[in-house]
Amino acid sequence: MSALTDLKSRVTGLARSEKDRYSAGEERPLGGYATAMAVYAAVVGALAGLTRATRREVPDGLAVPDVLLSAVATHKLSRLITKDPVTSPLRAPFTVYQGQTGPAELKEDARGRGAQKTVGELITCPFCIDMWVATGLMAGFIYLPRTTRLAVDTLAVLAGADLLQFGYSWLQEREQS
Repeated sequence: MSALTDLKSRVTGLARSEKDRYSAGEERPLGGYATAMAVYAAVVGALAGLTRATRREVPDGLAVPDVLLSAVATHKLSRLITKDPVTSPLRAPFTVYQGQTGPAELKEDARGRGAQKTVGELITCPFCIDMWVATGLMAGFIYLPRTTRLAVDTLAVLAGADLLQFGYSWLQEREQS
């Protein structure tokens, strides 16, 4: 048992030393990031196991229109999760409000340390949450294809409407200047 304790101590020490060299004094929740990656891998592994156990058909790939609409839907849902004022109560335990960054979008910073900071960074970064959203949509295509297509189409329509809103605002600004 002593050898195991010694090994654990050495690995922990190496990890701390590496974290210190990497972060250069800044707070970087590397342990939280490793945990987030492990959770993601576990979710994907569980989905793969469930898919196999239930003998679900895994598509060879999506048709090009589905890929394009899914990309737009992933973008839109990621922005809704990470920036929308209405979803701010979900982010509030992990973030600090900093103001607005654009029309109907908030600027928030992650707060806390460890897991709280890791979650805060994940749910305020549209690029970071994209992987989780895309994975959820792809799982949806396997388990609930019709419902997922409807959700993807709805999000894509919403993204198109946003573009039209921006275009309308831009035209109004041009008329006034």
